Amino acid sequence: MDREIAPEKLRKNQLKNYGKLAGLVILVAAGLLAFRFALRPSENRSGLRTSVVSPGPMEASLNATGVLVPENEAVVASPIQARLEAVLHHPGEKITANQPILQLDKEYTNLAFRKLQDEQQLNQNETNKLQLKLAKEVSELQSQYNIKQMQVKRLQAALTDEKFLLSIGGGTEENVRQAEIDLKVAQLEANQLALQIRQQQQANAVDLKDVGYQMNMQERTLQEMQRKLVQADIKSPINGALTFVNEEIGTTINAGEVLVRVADLSSYKVKATIADTYAGQLQPGGPVTVRLNDTDLKGTIATIRPAVENNLVTFFVQLEQKNYPQLRANLQVEVFVVTAFKNQAMRVKNGPFFTGARDQKIFVIKGDKAIARTVPIGLSNFDWVELVGVQPGEEVIISDTKDLQHLDEFTIKND
Repeated sequence: MDREIAPEKLRKNQLKNYGKLAGLVILVAAGLLAFRFALRPSENRSGLRTSVVSPGPMEASLNATGVLVPENEAVVASPIQARLEAVLHHPGEKITANQPILQLDKEYTNLAFRKLQDEQQLNQNETNKLQLKLAKEVSELQSQYNIKQMQVKRLQAALTDEKFLLSIGGGTEENVRQAEIDLKVAQLEANQLALQIRQQQQANAVDLKDVGYQMNMQERTLQEMQRKLVQADIKSPINGALTFVNEEIGTTINAGEVLVRVADLSSYKVKATIADTYAGQLQPGGPVTVRLNDTDLKGTIATIRPAVENNLVTFFVQLEQKNYPQLRANLQVEVFVVTAFKNQAMRVKNGPFFTGARDQKIFVIKGDKAIARTVPIGLSNFDWVELVGVQPGEEVIISDTKDLQHLDEFTIKND
C-alpha cells in the first residue's frame, strides 16, 4: 500500500529540481558567452594600414596618363618630288636655325620652273600683240568717226547755204529739206561710230583683264615654284636637336613627305590622354598637376583635340616649370586634372578602403578597438580622401576593409 509523500518533502524536491535547472541555464549561458568570446573578430595591427585625420588643402582630380614632349618641335617636309642626294647631319646632333641638313636633287623642278618662265614670256608677247590689235581697231573706228564729223560739219554748212539761197529766192525748199536729211543721216552715222568706239574700248578692257588674270595666275605659280626651290634646301627652322632624319640616300622623296624633325629640348609640355567619359570635365585653362617621380609640377590645359580615338581624348598641358631639370622627352608621367578645390578639409591618405561611394563605412581606432562609422565622402584624389564628420587626430583604417563591413567593431591585437 503506497503512502502519501509529505508536502515538505515535495517542496524540497521541487527546489532541488529548480536549482539543477538554474545551474544548467547558467552553465549554457556561460558556455555561449565563452564561445562568443572565443569567436570574437580581431585583426593584427601589423596587417592594417592607417592614416591620422589632418586638416589641409584638398583638391578633387581625374587621373590621366601623359608623356613629356618638346614644347617646340619643327617638322620639315619635302616641298617637291626629288631624289635624296646627301645627308649632312644625323639624329641626335644639335643644330642651329638655317643650318643645312639634307641635300636634294632639284634638277627636275628647275627644268619645270624654266619651262614656266618661257611660257610666261610667251604669254607676255601674246598680251602685247593683243594690246596692239585692240588699239588698232579702236584707232580705225576713231578715224572713221573723225571723217564722219568732218562730213557733218560740211553738211551743216551746205544746209546753211541752202537756207540763205531760199531766203534770197535763189534756192528751193526741196533743196533745203534734202540738206537737212543729209545732215541728220551724217549725225546718226557719227553717233553710231562713237557708240562703236565706246563698246570696242569696253570689250578691249575685258579682254585685257582676262589676259591679265591669266598672267597673274601664271606669275603666282612661278613664285610658288620658286619658293619651293628655296625650301628644297632642307634647313633647320629652329635651334634644337635632330630627333629624326631621313637617311635613305638615293631614294625618291615625294612632295609632303617628312624629312626632318627638330626639337627644342630646353622646354617641354605634356601630351595626355583620358577616357572620353570625362571629356565634359576638361576645360582649356583648367588646373593640372603633373607627377614626375616624387615631384609635382603645376600646369594648365592648353588645348584639347576635338576627335576621340579609341575612346580616349587627347589634351596638352602647359607646365609652369617647362624647363624643370628632370624633364626628358618621351618620359611617362602621371596627370591629375583638378576639378574642385578646398582650402581646408579633414582628410586621410587614399587607400584600398576608399570605394568611391558618396557615403562610406569606415573604422576609427579607439584604443584596442576599431569602431565602425558611416561618414559622407567629400573631395578625393590620388593621394587624399576628404572625410566629413571626423575630428583631427582620429586614426582611420585605410587598408581594404570589405571583409569587415558587416561588423560594428572588432578588436585590434598587437603582434
